[in-house]
Amino acid sequence: MQKIYCHSDMRALKFLERFTSTQVHALNPVETSSGKTHGGVSRAKLNSQLLKSFKSNSKLKSFNSSVSVTEALLLPYGLPSTDLIEPTIEPHLKPIDFVEILSDLYRRLESCESQSDRSLLFVEQYFLLRSLGDPKLLRRCLRAARQNAVDVNSKVVLSAWLRFERREDELSGMSAMDCGGQVLECPKIALEYGYDPNLISTHCQCDQDQIEASNVPSWNENECVNLEQKESDVTFCIGNEEINCVRCKIAMLSSPLKTMLYGSFKESRKGRIDFSENGISVKGMRAVEVYSRTRRLDLFSPGVVGELLCFANRFCCEEMKSACDAYLASMVDNIDDALVLIEYGLEEMAFLLVAACLQVLLREFPNSLYDPKVMKFLCSSKTRERLAMAGHGSFLLYYFLSHLAMEESMVSTTTVMLLERLEECATQRWQKTLVLHLLGCVLLERREFKDAQYHFLAAVEAGHVYSVAGVARTKYKQGQQYSAYTLMSSIISEYKPAGWMYQERSLYNIGKEKISDLSTATELDPTLSFPYKYRAIAKVEEKQISGAITEIDKTIRFKLSPDCIELRAWFFLTLADYESALQDIRVLLTLEPNYKMFHGKTRGDYLVELLNHQVKQMTEADCWMHLYDQWSSVDDIGSLAIIHQMLRNDPGKCLLLFRQSLLLTRLNCQKAAIRSLRLARNNASSDHERLVYEGWILYDTGNREQALSKAEKSIHTNRSFEAFFLKAYVMADASLDPESSSHVIQLLEEALKCPSDGLRKGQALNNLGSIYVDCGKLEEAANSYLSALDIKHTRAHQGLARVYHLKNQRKAAYEEMTMLIEKAQNNASAYEKRSEYCDPEMAKKDLDMATELDPLRTYPYRYRAAVLMDEQKESEAVEELTKAIAFKPDLQMLHLRAAFHESSGDLSSALQDCQAALCMDPNHTDTLDLYNRARD
Repeated sequence: MQKIYCHSDMRALKFLERFTSTQVHALNPVETSSGKTHGGVSRAKLNSQLLKSFKSNSKLKSFNSSVSVTEALLLPYGLPSTDLIEPTIEPHLKPIDFVEILSDLYRRLESCESQSDRSLLFVEQYFLLRSLGDPKLLRRCLRAARQNAVDVNSKVVLSAWLRFERREDELSGMSAMDCGGQVLECPKIALEYGYDPNLISTHCQCDQDQIEASNVPSWNENECVNLEQKESDVTFCIGNEEINCVRCKIAMLSSPLKTMLYGSFKESRKGRIDFSENGISVKGMRAVEVYSRTRRLDLFSPGVVGELLCFANRFCCEEMKSACDAYLASMVDNIDDALVLIEYGLEEMAFLLVAACLQVLLREFPNSLYDPKVMKFLCSSKTRERLAMAGHGSFLLYYFLSHLAMEESMVSTTTVMLLERLEECATQRWQKTLVLHLLGCVLLERREFKDAQYHFLAAVEAGHVYSVAGVARTKYKQGQQYSAYTLMSSIISEYKPAGWMYQERSLYNIGKEKISDLSTATELDPTLSFPYKYRAIAKVEEKQISGAITEIDKTIRFKLSPDCIELRAWFFLTLADYESALQDIRVLLTLEPNYKMFHGKTRGDYLVELLNHQVKQMTEADCWMHLYDQWSSVDDIGSLAIIHQMLRNDPGKCLLLFRQSLLLTRLNCQKAAIRSLRLARNNASSDHERLVYEGWILYDTGNREQALSKAEKSIHTNRSFEAFFLKAYVMADASLDPESSSHVIQLLEEALKCPSDGLRKGQALNNLGSIYVDCGKLEEAANSYLSALDIKHTRAHQGLARVYHLKNQRKAAYEEMTMLIEKAQNNASAYEKRSEYCDPEMAKKDLDMATELDPLRTYPYRYRAAVLMDEQKESEAVEELTKAIAFKPDLQMLHLRAAFHESSGDLSSALQDCQAALCMDPNHTDTLDLYNRARD
């Protein structure tokens, strides 16, 4: 790899001259110290000018008025420029051969016998799969790591991590130490050492433990004093105070005390022993005496128990130390106590206490990030060393902290310091590679280019080829454009080309070659958004605004990313299409409520206020009618914008928040969907509503059984549509036998008897039709789908087409899907489904269209590959799957390619694909069968 750092020979002076243009390093940065924009205009003054412009122009209807409004919005910032945009270097591990790496990891998991080592392998799997961006897959890795964890440190970190992923801190009424019944997230169970194979199937007993604890009779101090006065045969003196003790009881606390009291020391012959110089108070020694007889600590304050811990350390009283450690650990429940007691625990090597304190700090995240005392403690190198001595300064801990810090801010000093601590913890090669790459990404964002380049280079040396993109970028930022170009060219020639390689090289290229690199990047990886953005902005610069919108729509159709939505809003503003611009800004704020537009200079909600002056205002009734229209036309983005508008007038309406979460889930915006569900839960006006939303949160985060329990509790409280629907949905998610299917049908029929709006009833009728089809009740299914269509649930066309197909009415099925395609804004899935009801030639056209609209859909690739295999074009069939797997390593595609390899006799490749697939889902039956056959 050394050759990639060197400049290639110059092919020609003329070629080199292409790279001597002026370099622009930033997108009009804001001078944060003065609060001014790049042009020197104060923020307050600019906002005032914009408001005046809109208020004055809202009274005018002429074209000139529209132009002045557009100028008022865009001129202070300028339109996006192709010279200024660039893709981010992703802060993830991106192996060159992803399948090979997954395969190797699965083999190691298969042969691993140590539970703690398996836990670490699942953590490694999490880091490898992060680049796929599948939250359910990542959560499965974390759950597996937690389930296999043995040591307390790993359990504490992983439990807090799982809790954070569900953002439990944002649920009203939940404290940091509540587990919500989630056994893998329970703080008490996390403090128990060892592996429990039945952990995943057990239920948390926290509530029951609290009831039992409240029923335990408390001892009073007088009882203990009375006991103290009986049978005392030795007195310990501290100053002028005397503490009567039972010699044999004190001796039983440890071997040193036994030797002192019964050995050859002079104390063994004394009835009075001076303990004034042993660092314990009178109150502390009385507590030692009480503990020696009762083995109870609940009579004493935490300060006294702390003295007992110190005494236990001094005199090697292991049982007492463990008891004090556990007792103090159980007392920690807030940050202030945790910061005090963790110092004490580290001093006294009370490892359980340290774990309990860390647990409180971690479970308070992300709020803890803004506590200077917490950050000062955790960011310190000395603290990391002390935690390591106590068994807690792990890579896992500091990655979790760094991950949280990077989510909050990539450029903060806290983020850098935590990553530096993470680097100190890294022991394995992949850990060192990851932290070096992360540091490179953060330092690049901070514009510390030399340091970023150093870390990217070190990551490349460790074997992470993707970090070469970081090396090239830092060279480019330092004015070495030609060097960056040659570096990326050498990577393209040395390795199997990937989309990111051409995307990165395009930054350092010009003219037609730049466009060619971007086209190749899109061809190799159509999920990369930068090429679409660049081509769209280039069209704007050529005054082709409509063409720019068409280009950016190509990526928005299958991946709803804030940066692309913002860009389209810019384009709509340029066209003075304020209604469309406002819609996109509303969608932006749904995805990220605090989003700032115009290079991070203007809050989105402020722009909504400005643009509202330029569009027709709708009543609540108008909004509902518009929502029905958008929903029936399968325009999920438009529906999101309408709901956002309705929530501006009624921000606490949980019904709307729930609808919002459904749309976001459909658009694969999991994080935003869960946030909407949490808001719906927090604003619920009744217990039965709250239980339903909690159930959906649990279901969406992989807790199916708990979700079912919430649904049943809600039904018991109030027989509502949403409660029945939730229970039916969760039950239908499993493999249904005839009895279970019948139960789901009954639940959906009960739901339909309850009050609800047409949007939800249409969904219930559609689901009911699907269950009827699975049960072979085609007439009932058709009636359900037709009823759904009567209330404008357009997606029911797909179910009805399936019914026609099962009745051997292929033409009717085709026509039904054609109606869906004509009505739906988002119709990639409709093209895909229609391909099942037509001749092979038409099917190919439909599947090609589905791929063009949404390259992330895997069925078209699998179908085309299967057709090629049937035509005995084995290498072409494998290549069809390989090109898709390169940017979307999908379980089904890996399984199919493995089957192709097996049929052609390439068993080693079949095994590798099976192992990679099983790394994603170890319980996939078909792949397991194929894997076992290939091994035999």
